[in-house]
Amino acid sequence: MSDDTAPWLIVGLGNPGAEYAGNRHNIGFMVVDLLAERMRGKFKAHKARAQVLEGRMGPPGPLNRRVVLAKPMSFMNLSGGPVTALRDFYKVPLERIVAVHDELDIDYPTLRLKLGGGDNGHNGLKSMTKSMGPDYHRVRCGIGRPPGRMQVADFVLKDFSSTERKELDWFVDRSADAVECLLQEGLERAQSTYNA
Repeated sequence: MSDDTAPWLIVGLGNPGAEYAGNRHNIGFMVVDLLAERMRGKFKAHKARAQVLEGRMGPPGPLNRRVVLAKPMSFMNLSGGPVTALRDFYKVPLERIVAVHDELDIDYPTLRLKLGGGDNGHNGLKSMTKSMGPDYHRVRCGIGRPPGRMQVADFVLKDFSSTERKELDWFVDRSADAVECLLQEGLERAQSTYNA
């Protein structure tokens, strides 16, 4: 089992750059940005080609967790390199890595949490799994499928629609709550509370 002093590594998946900031593909960044706000911290550049924030999450006492929030600054399909470098730098066991990402096969705004599994064609997960194996946690933020004949790549790289944006703050907030619950109370409790 994992070393209890090791931190948790919470990785928001997305693409760096202002032009991608509001994209569906960047919901992972949005969630870790909110967690950083809650921790009252600021991201700093790390040599692993990522923005990181080290700190603590949770109430004082035994549920207070050491965490490293991270946003890989490579593009999505190269996320595995920075995440693996951070894992090695902070000595994080694989089961303490959490990827927060968009998920096409889940309706918007629905959440699902799981440990391990396939990548469902998600390039960020594909890259992470290739680098480390599949046995990390995932917080899957449903964005639904593209309408009509729109290509998946075009859909994920578009901003949320005006209708979706009405629920986006709530969805990002709920996703951040789910990450905190996973760390403090474990996967089963987080699944029973947040999986729709």
